[in-house]
Amino acid sequence: MVTGLQARLVVVRPGFDLRLDLDVGPGEVVALVGPNGAGKSTALRALAGLLGLHRGRVELDGRLLADAGRRWHRPAHERGVGVVFQDYLLFPHLSVLDNVAFGLTARGRPRPEARAVAAGWLARVGLGELAPARPRTLSGGQAQRVALARALATEPGLLLLDEPLAALDARTRLLVRGELRRHLQAFGGATVVVTHDPVDAAVLADRLVVVEAGRVVQTGTPAEVAARPRTDYVARLVGLNLLAGEGVGAVVRLPGGGVVHGAEAVRGPVRASFRPAAVSLFTRRPEGSPRNVWAGRVAGLEPHGSGVRVEVADAPDPGSSILAEVTAAAVAELDLRPGSPVWATVKAPDVAVYPDATEPRRAPAP
Repeated sequence: MVTGLQARLVVVRPGFDLRLDLDVGPGEVVALVGPNGAGKSTALRALAGLLGLHRGRVELDGRLLADAGRRWHRPAHERGVGVVFQDYLLFPHLSVLDNVAFGLTARGRPRPEARAVAAGWLARVGLGELAPARPRTLSGGQAQRVALARALATEPGLLLLDEPLAALDARTRLLVRGELRRHLQAFGGATVVVTHDPVDAAVLADRLVVVEAGRVVQTGTPAEVAARPRTDYVARLVGLNLLAGEGVGAVVRLPGGGVVHGAEAVRGPVRASFRPAAVSLFTRRPEGSPRNVWAGRVAGLEPHGSGVRVEVADAPDPGSSILAEVTAAAVAELDLRPGSPVWATVKAPDVAVYPDATEPRRAPAP
């Protein structure tokens, strides 16, 4: 029997359609990543049974959950799917214990038995002493753990998490992220996490599926996606500059006439990427060995970590831009401000060049 999740999703809405193939194995955590409006939450709602399919089908552990061709749609409460929503949706009139027990009692388990199972899950997430408390008394991190315990208490075959850490402050998020990862590693079913945060995706997921405008644009482990971004969104997500062009020898020729020098010979449509920290800025054309020297102008500056991220416009191509990371002292020394002319350099060995391959896609099921 095929186990895990096999989903072919086609959802059509006014002005938007989602076409997504998604397979998740038992014990695997997959993060759906993409900008706002990409279709991530639509996919999650379709998997949960809260939204019907126009075409396609969904199977979980060999059990059919939806088949648009046969007009079959299993209701959400019969799917064996656990969901943790962004705002957790705890019942304010129930105790923490009864919140966790709710899914079990709704499925017909006797209340004493359901409460005993719920108490065990609260102990596992470190909240056993809060069983009699009301949700309004919980911190954000505690509410997140209660929602997770409620979803896992029913022993689902599929766990769906919609921006599970978005409602937390930065300090709490750091602590809860590690705890959540440990719980997901111990879960034997398939897990799908919807997030727009690259750190959450990298820490929580075994594999990323990047969605833009309702289509998959890239898949791979966090390390694979970070090493070879395929779109501008993915490049900015992982903190890289990305340029598309034609490889000719060790040179990438850009559409507007600019060139990028790499360390290895390439041919055909390629992508060139490099870290903002690899970009050096000067007020005069520099002397020395960098193969890539581009004139541009400062388009913007913003704090980034312990330094400053500078957007350099019209480099290396008219109409394009790249990011550089410099110290606050360098900004003051170079007198960088919007509109200032600037020279940017990048050493050829710091430029990664790879084929501009498109992500293979299977046709959705009829």
